[in-house]
Amino acid sequence: MTLVLEARRPRATRRTTFYPNLRPQLYQLIQSESVDPVRNPYAPGAGQRPPELAGRDRELQQFEVVLERVARGRPERSMILTGLRGVGKTVLLNTFRSMAIQRLWGTGKIEARPEQSIRRPVAAALHMAVRELAPRHRAPDRIEGFLGVLKAFAQAGEEPGGKGRSRVHRWQPGIDVPAARGRADSGDLEIDLTELFVDAASVATDLGVGIGLFVDEMQDIPADDVSALCAACHELSQSGGPLIVVGAGLPHLPAVLSASKSYSERLFRYARIDRLDRGSADQALLAPAEREEVTFTQDALDALYEAADGYPYFVQAYGKVAWDVAPGSPITADDIKVAAPEAESELAVGFFGSRYERATPAERDYMRAMAALGDEPVPTSAVADELGRKPSSLSPARDGLIKKGLIYSAERGLVAFTVPHFGKFLRAQPT
Repeated sequence: MTLVLEARRPRATRRTTFYPNLRPQLYQLIQSESVDPVRNPYAPGAGQRPPELAGRDRELQQFEVVLERVARGRPERSMILTGLRGVGKTVLLNTFRSMAIQRLWGTGKIEARPEQSIRRPVAAALHMAVRELAPRHRAPDRIEGFLGVLKAFAQAGEEPGGKGRSRVHRWQPGIDVPAARGRADSGDLEIDLTELFVDAASVATDLGVGIGLFVDEMQDIPADDVSALCAACHELSQSGGPLIVVGAGLPHLPAVLSASKSYSERLFRYARIDRLDRGSADQALLAPAEREEVTFTQDALDALYEAADGYPYFVQAYGKVAWDVAPGSPITADDIKVAAPEAESELAVGFFGSRYERATPAERDYMRAMAALGDEPVPTSAVADELGRKPSSLSPARDGLIKKGLIYSAERGLVAFTVPHFGKFLRAQPT
């Protein structure tokens, strides 16, 4: 009788740190009756790679072609990933970078931020890329020459100081060579970035490899910097230099690029990332579970797909909670019923709520009006009618939400949420 009581107590607290201190016999008894939360394979995190990267074979094959063409000296366009939040753009971006590293490319990554120039972030990323290549380069003076240009590029955008303004702290990249003169240091970002990219590509050419610059949240790059980046990529596409930019951003990123340079539509290879189809969503759940000798019933998979709607982040979030609440394998539809409220509560706080809290009261009113009109892109005029306001008076709220990445302009006169199911979340909140 005592043994039964001791075995049941840990099972009620099996999601705590109690397990490591259990006697081996009791731990084995618990595991024979329940799914072990310590072995939970699901990973609902921002940019965190899921245990099974399902449904992205087409994009991986496309990037493999890009890498192979560049390796053979063939001209190739840079690549842009677009999609809503939670579809796995950052995961794919990181996977692409890993693929490039496996081919011995030099790589660097930046995350764009509103109102911040890309000059220093790009300098730091290319510094990392060239450092990866330097040990294999037979001409140290070539590396030092490029580092001098890189240092000059980074420092060219610094304010010289003077009356009425403070001197900007000079960049300290850990480069021991002096800054070069007359190359990538004009202060005009378009000129400087083009020259820097050409010189970086030349270093990669010496080794017969490429350089990849990976840019997350690309829609947040300031307009002038977007124009400079497009111009630099255009020059590389004409010269065939082995440097590519791989960007990821929200669905309106192609419109942002097109507004900066008319030729951007032909400059990049675009890949829209969307929700998973049913087979891929099931694979994302089943494959990691079966590696842990756990499975799901068909009814459970049906319920999970209905709840997650195929969005990769939601698939991981519901799968993780379902695993934790399930008493054993197979995980059933009844387990999903128990798990769903807890998963939705966690999403309401960490995925939806954190974004909602960033908005001002006026911006929240704007989003609630959008939600009341449905889940598809809605006309800005309809939002104004819902609020009983003139469209022009709502421009500050709309622009603020776009800058915060909460909504985007699907096309002229239409707005939509960047986060899937955000309208559903808002409709469930008390007014």
